[in-house]
Amino acid sequence: MKDEIKGKADELKGKLTGDKSEEWKGKAEQEADKMRRNARDIRDDVKDKAGEMSDEERARDREAETVREKRSW
Repeated sequence: MKDEIKGKADELKGKLTGDKSEEWKGKAEQEADKMRRNARDIRDDVKDKAGEMSDEERARDREAETVREKRSW
């Protein structure tokens, strides 16, 4: 979020001074910050999903053990 604010300030500074390179630099900083936040969100979602999968696997293992215990022949 800090880079997005800094980028917005640089963009505004570029607009006020008429410096296109400063304006584009600010826009690039904002987009880079958005991409980093999206990547972080995706990483967190993958971690959460991996945790859920292991919980599901544990539940399946418990079910399998129950089935094995019932068969006593």
